[in-house]
Amino acid sequence: MSRIALVTLVVDDYDAAIRFYTEALGFRLVEDAPRPDGARWVVVRPGDGQDGVGLLLARAKGEEQRARVGDQTGDRVGFFLHTDDFAGDHARMAAAGVTFLEEPRHEPYGSVAVFQDLHGNRWDLLQPAATA
Repeated sequence: MSRIALVTLVVDDYDAAIRFYTEALGFRLVEDAPRPDGARWVVVRPGDGQDGVGLLLARAKGEEQRARVGDQTGDRVGFFLHTDDFAGDHARMAAAGVTFLEEPRHEPYGSVAVFQDLHGNRWDLLQPAATA
C-alpha cells in the first residue's frame, strides 16, 4: 500500500514555523534534526503526531523559494485540517491568534472556516458532515 507521508511547506524561519504549528494549531513536533548543509529536517503532524500526512517545514533558500513563502498554492486553499471538534478547535485557534478569513459556515459536506497560517497560506478547518 502506498501513501503520502510528507508534504513540503516552504517557510522563512524554522523556529517561528514550529511555534505556529505546535502552539497555534496544536500539531506535534515529531522531528527536528540538523542536516550537514546547515538546514534542518523539521516534521510536524496534527493530532498525536503518529498517523497521517506530516508537514516538512523547509526553510526557503534563494530568492525563488523566498518568493513562494505564503503563496505556495496561488492564493487558493491548499491545505485541509480535519477536526472532530470544529467549535472547540476554532475557538482555541482564534484565541491563539490564528487569522480566520471568514466566519464559520455549515455546508452539506461539513462545518468549515478558511484561515491563514503564519505566512498567509490558506487552509480549511473542516469538520466533515460524517463526524459533525
